[in-house]
Amino acid sequence: MKKIDVLAGVLVVVGALNWGLVAVAEFDLVATLFGLDFGETNAATRVVYGLVGAAAVYEVVQWPAMRRRWSRTPAPATA
Repeated sequence: MKKIDVLAGVLVVVGALNWGLVAVAEFDLVATLFGLDFGETNAATRVVYGLVGAAAVYEVVQWPAMRRRWSRTPAPATA
């Protein structure tokens, strides 16, 4: 599960950086990487945007479980 956590985190960071660039510089990095102009989409960019959105939902839903998985202190034993 930790690998999925890292992948989701990377995708969320990519999405956040892309939106930051859109806001500050009117530059869409994802569209540019796929040879498109600002605001244009194709199937590949929609897949990237969809993966970023799915990663964000995963991060929100899994946040408590990720905190436990990545904690340095062991979980208390239950009887």
